[in-house]
Amino acid sequence: MATTFLSLLFLIFSLLTPTLISSSPVQDPEFVAQEINRKINASVARRNLGYLSCATGNPIDDCWRCDPNWEKNRQRLADCAIGFGKNAIGGKNGKIYVVTDSGDDDPVTPKPGTLRYAVIQDEPLWIIFARDMVIKLKEELIMNSFKTIDGRGASVHIAGGPCITIQYVTNVIIHGINIHDCKQGGNAMVRDSPRHYGWRTVSDGDGVSIFGGSHVWVDHCSLSNCNDGLIDAIHGSTAITISNNYMTHHDKVMLLGHSDSYTQDKNMQVTIAFNHFGEGLVQRMPRCRHGYFHVVNNDYTHWEMYAIGGSANPTINSQGNRFVAPDDRFSKEVTKHEDAAESEWKGWNWRSEGDLLVNGAFFTASGAGASSSYARASSLSARPSSLVGSITTGAGALTCRKGSRC
Repeated sequence: MATTFLSLLFLIFSLLTPTLISSSPVQDPEFVAQEINRKINASVARRNLGYLSCATGNPIDDCWRCDPNWEKNRQRLADCAIGFGKNAIGGKNGKIYVVTDSGDDDPVTPKPGTLRYAVIQDEPLWIIFARDMVIKLKEELIMNSFKTIDGRGASVHIAGGPCITIQYVTNVIIHGINIHDCKQGGNAMVRDSPRHYGWRTVSDGDGVSIFGGSHVWVDHCSLSNCNDGLIDAIHGSTAITISNNYMTHHDKVMLLGHSDSYTQDKNMQVTIAFNHFGEGLVQRMPRCRHGYFHVVNNDYTHWEMYAIGGSANPTINSQGNRFVAPDDRFSKEVTKHEDAAESEWKGWNWRSEGDLLVNGAFFTASGAGASSSYARASSLSARPSSLVGSITTGAGALTCRKGSRC
């Protein structure tokens, strides 16, 4: 019996170890889906065995949250990503950098101890925070590659100024941050590496702006009330996972794809999983162009116009979500096919599979359902929509404290 138990533990551990890092879009999404399905089954097995009594069925959280020593094993988080951004390692194997100064006095020559000083360095860094703090940035926070911003153990707010920009870099993790009230920045000099700074024109005012970035994971953040989007990904960005976030009080929530004419976004692959789209949201959860988008096990409790929209023939694979329509009888439709006649959008591959549609919500599917197209928009196996409430109950920035389970 002990041998069987140890074998199970070894199997679970082996399923959760990191895979080889790629610098290109996911080439074999079917393999990705199979791998995540194994992780989910392993999570269920752990719960059935009583091995981790706090297991929830959320494969990201079950990978690390039950460990009371998470604070000593912070970089384990990098092994827990799923979906198209699963290879985003952030600052794994790099030094721990502690932010001790909440100031941002000089975007060209940032002081050691500040968040800006950390994110522009060339070396991999795992960035944590010495205490609770509110960081009001003077200009966009231009990130360098191989960085993790890890807010666990403190209440960290990036608010009241420009926010995070991930531009032409790779392997970035943003975890456990409150991002809100983001403003436009620009018309100023900003440093993006130890050796280079340059002139920035006016930014959009996104919470997180991904521009030509790859292998990016945004997890367990709380986002609201920004000037433009909460999370936008454009200009050929790909290999992205947006998971476990709590989004509220915003109009245009998430734009994925630059424009109908920017065809480089055909390589975009984005996983949107286990998020809670909450009160005060209007539209774009997300709004997609060209690429492949897996929208899975999210909880949509509020929208005013629509939840999921798109143009320029994106493939949207909606699985196991809960859509609760508003009471307004003119806003019951989950979907919006933008900027195209019905004769055109009828050919776009949009499907709903296992979604729970509440209060009159309805999803307008389209396309022939080509299996090859949906394979490229599959990044994990959906849990039943009846479990969405428990899977997303911890969405948003967590109140983790040292010495206890998160």
